[in-house]
Amino acid sequence: MALRLARLGSGPGWHALRSDYGQLRAWSPRGASARVRQLPGTAGTQSRRGLGHGPSAGGGSWLGTGLAAALAGLAGLAAAAFGHVQRAEMVPKSSGARSPSPGRREEDGDELARRCSAFMSSPVTDVRELRKRPEDMKTKMELMIMDIQAQVCRALAQVDGVADFSVDRWERKEGGGGITCVLQDGRVFEKAGVSISVVHGNLSEEAANQMRSRGMSLTRKDGKLPFTAMGVSSVIHPKNPYAPTMHFNYRYFEVEESDGGTHWWFGGGCDLTPTYLNQEDAVHFHRTLKEACDKHGPDIYPKFKKWCDDYFYIVHRGERRGIGGIFFDDLNVPSKEEAFRLVKSCAEAVVPSYVPIVKKHCDDSFTPQDKLWQQLRRGRYVEFNLVYDRGTKFGLFTPGSRIESILMSLPLTARWEYMHSPPENSKEAEILEVLRHPKDWVH
Repeated sequence: MALRLARLGSGPGWHALRSDYGQLRAWSPRGASARVRQLPGTAGTQSRRGLGHGPSAGGGSWLGTGLAAALAGLAGLAAAAFGHVQRAEMVPKSSGARSPSPGRREEDGDELARRCSAFMSSPVTDVRELRKRPEDMKTKMELMIMDIQAQVCRALAQVDGVADFSVDRWERKEGGGGITCVLQDGRVFEKAGVSISVVHGNLSEEAANQMRSRGMSLTRKDGKLPFTAMGVSSVIHPKNPYAPTMHFNYRYFEVEESDGGTHWWFGGGCDLTPTYLNQEDAVHFHRTLKEACDKHGPDIYPKFKKWCDDYFYIVHRGERRGIGGIFFDDLNVPSKEEAFRLVKSCAEAVVPSYVPIVKKHCDDSFTPQDKLWQQLRRGRYVEFNLVYDRGTKFGLFTPGSRIESILMSLPLTARWEYMHSPPENSKEAEILEVLRHPKDWVH
């Protein structure tokens, strides 16, 4: 993926953002601006809040694990399982403020236009279609992931203060598309990507069989299984060894059967991968996620936390990729609305769980040895994504996949050393102990 990045002076508000964990909870993403740059070959440069304009080539993401992972995946951040991606024109900003449909209150249309104006780009689905079905879960989920993408991009851009987010809007020939935002080689972040995708079409037989292997009974409609899938995903790699890597993704999936019935489910999660252990950071991260889960039931966080520890396990190393967080898949209870509210709460916890940690450590002093250990730990990150992540493997072995997008989650730099082992009782050994034996961070 070709990117154009601007080197700008540190923007206003960077020092003002330096606060403790509690203060950030009151921070409003609407009040921050993310500088947006288009990709090479576009008509011009956008450096303002709201919609970017102009065409850009590329591909984007459809996220998931389990079945959803098989179709695109955590590291996919692309139309990996669908192959063909074509150049797409940006939808003009005016499309978000068309006249309301007959019978719909004008203020409803104005509210949708206002909401869309804060996104990194216009929605993937035509705004007129979104207005026709405001209560449909597909509409609610698409607007929610667009909101989250904008919130995260603006928060990260304000912290970095130097690099821009490039906005890569893409279309999928078979139906749908997405928006991939990437910040690279900044002052704080080596690489940060935040992607959304909204795709639809017919499931392949391979994908349908993977669903059936997980206990889903699916019958084709006229020989086809129509589906809709959408999600937001992000992987963030800071430069400073004391600022941890973070990943999150949240997604929704629907499959229509021959009798007109619909199988639906949500999935997602958020996890932290520090180079060095900081107990206070670990507690803050997990406690913030727990608070989001606890709004919907006291048993949710413990279940999702264990699921996360189990999934991100590097078997050949006998250690986890990081200190965990939450992870879930195939969530279809107690109801669609309740499940959506849980996913929304978890997604809205991303910024307050992570950004204060980055701000706290992005200017920490570090030694060449610290940087070396960061590179070695990033090697483990690469190993998990390439060896164990189901979505990545599926994408790499799918003809026509957009490899650059599949590998967007990987860091710019990593390192492997033969038989490297940190000294006993060192801070490097401390993090290894936690990775081998996950801890309860909130009790």
